[in-house]
Amino acid sequence: MIKDKNQLLKCYKLASRIRAVEETIAQEYPNGEMRCPVHLSIGQELVSAVVGLNQQKQDTAISSHRAHAHYLAKGGNLYRMIAEIYGKITGCCKGRGGSMHLIDLEVGFLGSSAIVGNSIPIGVGSGLTHKLNKSDALSFIFLGDGAIEEGSFYESVNFSVVQELPTVYVCENNLYSVYTGLNQRQPTERNIYEMVNGMGIKSVKIETTDVLDCLNKTTEIIKLARTSKKPVFIEYDTYRWLEHCGPNDDDYLGYRPQGELNKWKEKDPVSNLGKILTSDFGISDSEIREIHEEIEIEVLAAFDQAKKDKFPTLEQSQADVYA
Repeated sequence: MIKDKNQLLKCYKLASRIRAVEETIAQEYPNGEMRCPVHLSIGQELVSAVVGLNQQKQDTAISSHRAHAHYLAKGGNLYRMIAEIYGKITGCCKGRGGSMHLIDLEVGFLGSSAIVGNSIPIGVGSGLTHKLNKSDALSFIFLGDGAIEEGSFYESVNFSVVQELPTVYVCENNLYSVYTGLNQRQPTERNIYEMVNGMGIKSVKIETTDVLDCLNKTTEIIKLARTSKKPVFIEYDTYRWLEHCGPNDDDYLGYRPQGELNKWKEKDPVSNLGKILTSDFGISDSEIREIHEEIEIEVLAAFDQAKKDKFPTLEQSQADVYA
């Protein structure tokens, strides 16, 4: 079991940073300056944090519509991400992609896409590239439980297994696809990770509410993928607090069972990790406050600069557009 205080501190800082960014987006979004849809990961931050701690610079990662946390955990540039959401020329896609289209090739983040499941084969292609180049890199493929229902997922897993590609499938199972629960979309007696394991890929299920166990098991399975250079599949039990798309609470809509959201908030992995650090690892309350103050300064600076930046001109918007 991982009991390294520095490793746990890194995890806490990364998860807290992601949450602060997402909360600030939610706070600023109603002002009408962000003219693109946003899919926030508040409540799901631990997944990106524990995976991010086990990623290396030479690794690649690809994501879908809920990509902010994955981008930041891979080392993506916070300021350029915020500028992109504001549609500014300084954004990581020069203001043309918005929240769902993030990229930073310098850190190996290959991009994200709005279409469910369509980025999975690209991640497999990256894994094939790593194999052909005989590198030690892994290809991380982030997806949600809804992507399990797409044909591209099964084709990609099959290809990864047959070709023995160094791919890590990271499935964030937050129980819902927009307003539709998992039990209305997939067989109730079937566990995702068990089904995927039957396809010939090493698969595990990890609970995010047990923070130490989550970090430990994540480290083990990614280490296995790195040493074996074969694919693995990780299903994380997690939960989004806000609406599917947008900055608001949507619990009043009634598609979630009454009290379910509050139960998940009570088990919040980020705050629980903070409590573990203070109770078991000698981190003081003042040190925790200092972490959050530093994060707040960084986040607000990124937002302030992004708001001041210029929008792309018509000519700039049309550059490098091929379709």
